[in-house]
Amino acid sequence: MRVPRRSLALVASLACVPAGPSAAFATATRPAESRDMVLIAHNDLGGTGNLGEGYAEIKTRDGRRILYAAHESGPRCFSVLDVTEPRAPRLLSQTDVPDANTRCNSLDLSGRVLAVANQVDDEAEPGGVAGLRIYDVSDPLTPKQIGFFDTSGPFSRGVHFVWFADGRYAHISSGMPDFQPRRPNMDDQIYVTVDLANPRRPVETGRWWWPGTRVGDKAPVPTPNPGVDSGCRAHNTDVFPDRPDRAYVGYIDCGLAVLDISDQAHPRPIAMLDDSPPGPGFTHTLQPIRGGRYIVATHEAIQDNCTDGAKRDDIYRNASTLDRIATLPAPDNVAELCARGGRFGAHNIFEHTPDEPTWWSDRIVIGSFFNGGVRAYDVSNPRHPREIAYYVPKAPVGSPAGAIQINDVYVDDRGVIFAGDRFAGGLYVLTSPAIEPMASTR
Repeated sequence: MRVPRRSLALVASLACVPAGPSAAFATATRPAESRDMVLIAHNDLGGTGNLGEGYAEIKTRDGRRILYAAHESGPRCFSVLDVTEPRAPRLLSQTDVPDANTRCNSLDLSGRVLAVANQVDDEAEPGGVAGLRIYDVSDPLTPKQIGFFDTSGPFSRGVHFVWFADGRYAHISSGMPDFQPRRPNMDDQIYVTVDLANPRRPVETGRWWWPGTRVGDKAPVPTPNPGVDSGCRAHNTDVFPDRPDRAYVGYIDCGLAVLDISDQAHPRPIAMLDDSPPGPGFTHTLQPIRGGRYIVATHEAIQDNCTDGAKRDDIYRNASTLDRIATLPAPDNVAELCARGGRFGAHNIFEHTPDEPTWWSDRIVIGSFFNGGVRAYDVSNPRHPREIAYYVPKAPVGSPAGAIQINDVYVDDRGVIFAGDRFAGGLYVLTSPAIEPMASTR
């Protein structure tokens, strides 16, 4: 989403902060709004607790676990935490945004290379700011920038999302300097692959966009969403190492796209589904389960008080035909959540990154729901999903929403759940008996 222009004084590129957590709980707490999920720790990230949609974890040679967390907006770009002891996460350092009008909403890690999205408020920003920044994390505590893939241009706000899971190719949603959308600011993010074989010199390998969105396309402009029109552009762009020939792309108000990328220079669609209407739009993430026989798709709530409709997560059968077969059930107190403050509804789900020490299950889906907190669902029967656990933190101090706004969720192989508030709350660390550690970590 676009963010307002900010004028923020920047401090050092890498600002070291006190090692101890600003707030941590030695024992689990269970507030009223929870079911089979408990808070075991919290860290407000030195008072800059506005987390975005990107987490990555790495194990050090001496057995520590380091978590990288992207920020929704400046002044911070990303935070680095020691989460070896999940009941006492320690903030180690923070890297600031490269420019006052830049955000770093997304990041991903593969091996010892960290890729961080940089998106600007305005296409008029100078070149060299919008794009994908590449960091060497051979020393996990001290990320060092070594490369940059520049996507700035007259119609580009830069990179909004990055997926990097195979040690070589980054899959991004971004504007490009030579891509002129028919509707500026609406259809300006496309799917792009970037070769990071040499992370100091990233190279584009391919791109795809929804037909009709580029100036010069023969196809007509896609029909705008009759509700809240957020544009026809790429959001999450996921490619899993077990199927490197498939890309799963949430294309906001154009819907779902599954691509054959066996030839990365020429991606081609296997299936495309514009599901709004009847759905309310803003398709965000596509997560295949059961070997791709089913796909869970999220539709992001983008307005306060549910004014953009009921944003839910749907389950689709068959990646070639995308037949919707179920919707994850809504909480019993939907009306109250819609009136509580800020956004309520789906945002993202945990996307398994197999090259990191992460948890995975074909049976359980875990999602972020803004003021609905973190919620887990049993999808053993994809046609009849059921909610099995949730945790809704109290409203963070200083939040303009007046309620929690959980933006994203990440689960490591110990079954530890990390979630972040988009405005002020920082990092929440949770556990649930429904989320068992992976066998190798027991």
